[in-house]
Amino acid sequence: MERQQPHEDEVDRITAAWRRVRPDLDVSPLAVLSRVSRLNRHLDIARRGAFARYTLEPWEFDVLAALRRSGEPYALSPGALLTQTMVTSGTMTNRIDRLETRLFVERLPSPGDRRGVLVRLTPSGLTTVDAAFSDLLDVEHQVLAVLDPADQPEIADLLRRLVAQFDELT
Repeated sequence: MERQQPHEDEVDRITAAWRRVRPDLDVSPLAVLSRVSRLNRHLDIARRGAFARYTLEPWEFDVLAALRRSGEPYALSPGALLTQTMVTSGTMTNRIDRLETRLFVERLPSPGDRRGVLVRLTPSGLTTVDAAFSDLLDVEHQVLAVLDPADQPEIADLLRRLVAQFDELT
C-alpha cells in the first residue's frame, strides 16, 4: 500500500524558515520533536476533556490509576505512589489529602509497619477511575485512527527508544 504524502504543516514551514535564515545549522530535530511537542499539547487537551466528565484533574487520574493498576485491594504506600507518578513527597501528601477529601481514597494503617500507611481506592474512586479510563481509551483510539494499525507498534518502539534515554537518568 503506497502512502500518500501528507500536506505541509506548520512544522514544515518553521523548519523551512530556519533553513533559510540559518543554513549553517541542521534543524532536522525540529521535524520530529516539534511534532511530538504539538501532539503532547493536543493530547493534554483531549485527556482533560475525557477526565472533565468525571471532574478529575489529570494528576488525580494518575494517582487513582496507579492504585487501580496495583490490583486488589487497590492499595499502595505513598512511596510506591511517588515512584509511579514522579512527584515529590510533599506533593504526593497534598494529592492524597485532596483525593481523600473527595472520598476517592482512604488512608489505612500498613499491616507490616506500625508507622506506615497505605492509600487505598474507595468504591467511589474505583468506579470513577474505571469510567474515566474507558473514556480516555476511546479518545486515544480516535487520536490514533488516522494511523495504520500496523504502523502503531513501530511508532511505539521508536518513541520508547527516545524516552529511554531520560528514564535511565531517573
